[in-house]
Amino acid sequence: MALLDTLNGPDDLKRIPREQLPELAQEVRERLIECVSVTGGHIGASLGVVELAIALLYEFDSPADKILWDVGHQAYAWKLLTGRNAEFPTLRQVGGISGFLKRSESEHDHFGAGHAGTAMSAGLGMAIARDLKGGDSKVVAVVGDGALTCGLSYEGMNNAGHSETDIILIVNDNGMSISPNVGAISRTLGGIVANPLTNKVRERVKGLTVAASRVFGDRVVDFARNLEESAKNLFSDGMFFEEMGFRYFGPIDGHDLKKLTETLRFVRDLKGPRVIHVLTEKGKGFTYAEENREKWHGLAAYDPITGEARKPASGPPAWTKVFGEALVELARAYPDFVAITAAMPSGTGTSIFQKAWPDRFFDVGIAEGHAVTFAGGLATQGVRPVVAIYSTFLQRAYDNIIHDIAVQHLPVVFCMDRAGLVGEDGQTHMGLYDIAYMLAVPGMTVTAPKDADELIGLLKTALVHEGGPFCTRYPRDKVPAVPSPVAEVAPVPYGTWELLRQGGEVAILGVGTMVQPSLDAADLLRAEGLECTVVNARFLKPLDRAMLEGLLADHRVVVTVEEGTVVNGFGAYLAETIQAIAPNVRVIALGVPDRLVEQAPRAEQLASFGLTAEGIARRVTALHGEESVETR
Repeated sequence: MALLDTLNGPDDLKRIPREQLPELAQEVRERLIECVSVTGGHIGASLGVVELAIALLYEFDSPADKILWDVGHQAYAWKLLTGRNAEFPTLRQVGGISGFLKRSESEHDHFGAGHAGTAMSAGLGMAIARDLKGGDSKVVAVVGDGALTCGLSYEGMNNAGHSETDIILIVNDNGMSISPNVGAISRTLGGIVANPLTNKVRERVKGLTVAASRVFGDRVVDFARNLEESAKNLFSDGMFFEEMGFRYFGPIDGHDLKKLTETLRFVRDLKGPRVIHVLTEKGKGFTYAEENREKWHGLAAYDPITGEARKPASGPPAWTKVFGEALVELARAYPDFVAITAAMPSGTGTSIFQKAWPDRFFDVGIAEGHAVTFAGGLATQGVRPVVAIYSTFLQRAYDNIIHDIAVQHLPVVFCMDRAGLVGEDGQTHMGLYDIAYMLAVPGMTVTAPKDADELIGLLKTALVHEGGPFCTRYPRDKVPAVPSPVAEVAPVPYGTWELLRQGGEVAILGVGTMVQPSLDAADLLRAEGLECTVVNARFLKPLDRAMLEGLLADHRVVVTVEEGTVVNGFGAYLAETIQAIAPNVRVIALGVPDRLVEQAPRAEQLASFGLTAEGIARRVTALHGEESVETR
């Protein structure tokens, strides 16, 4: 029987002889490759931390000891080793286990994580709570896959280093987030790794420290530690972590189980803030993932033998690709704009722009707040920034949007990929809130294109708009039809809607991805004898007041359809306006209700909330029946 099949949790793992742990690591990698090839998911990062996950469970006592994995896509191996091997084939599936860390899923998922940068702060909170309660458990924050480009990590480190609390930070250094890491921190870690003299002296002195403490006990431990500190300061490159208040150990080969377990065992028994710098290889053990670490960060189902996608791409391109290619073409006609992303060049499509216009592209790392304020600085000097960030990640920069962009009325363009329902990535990645949070920003223009041509047209409008910030949103999906050449697409007239069909008493206002389903619903309703007006409400803010007033004169019911939360969404915003000018008109908002959305294919999620032609038609039919009864 395979070793992995004998594990129901950490206690079973601890019974495996140390010399067999590399065999277990190989089995874990094979299981990861096999299962994720069917479900899709974030394979690269998890392949890189297999040995680390094993070593942590071998030397610590989860769940009594708290192990926090920053960015949950590192944690697939952790899931396999903590009792979820049998159900691992349900990863990211309806009713299955999450692709990220989830406290409700396992007692070993100590803190939920989908976004980067949370482990250090949450871990410090747990450590302080332990101290307040007089406990003695260990807290380990595993920070990696680019999370050290995230400012929150340093806020947590600064607080922890100052507090002298017993906490361990493990830096999983694989040189990557989704794309290669950028900035001074990456160079700092690289400098530590690259300096052989530093490493040689550090390891020699550390060996003396360990030996002295074992032989002579506490009497010479302080002296040995002072010797270690002196050697580090003398021979190292500034010792960044030491200056932050952390005792530093490393760098250590993250695929050497013997070295890992020995180091964890030694560091575990020390006190105070300490950091272990672990070097890992993203995609380790899977040739395709090793050779193209950015592509294999996360992807759909694939053939594990050939590495090819199980479902080859066909039909129209993805919104992301349309956006990236349009930026490249627009750069020729609009020389004053630049593109900014936050560790997501491939995910946002800006990697296409990066290759064509490298001097006009900026990847700032996992630092969304910085990306926004950086864009604000550019805008004050006459440069037009296009900030491309996933809807769910832009939430992290909301204060920057208001304080640094809106208050100063700066013309920054926000392009929010993965808006709406995102399918199998689940709760932490849903882009359902950007309509609500952007509508609330004073002076923000809020838009949503119905198709690829309209996305291009809105980009052209945004690049010349001088009236403050401008945003647009689009989903993780394919566009409805192949786009026209960029040069042939006209800018969308600012603040206008598009009347697509003239009908009777009911007007359906579709937003972005919901325009086509609204048209299809109108076809179904026509077959039932109900003629509906259909409007493409591509500008959510400002409203097209001229068209709106015309609609209110001829319609008793207005139905808004949006792929976003109904709480404070477009429907709610429009209802407030209509109440003031036509209180007898009824407004019904269709969208996603006030609840967290579980993982499922995006099409299933849309259907479950009635955001399909059939769902919209059913609701309008029911509403029309209610209206008919009320007027009798």
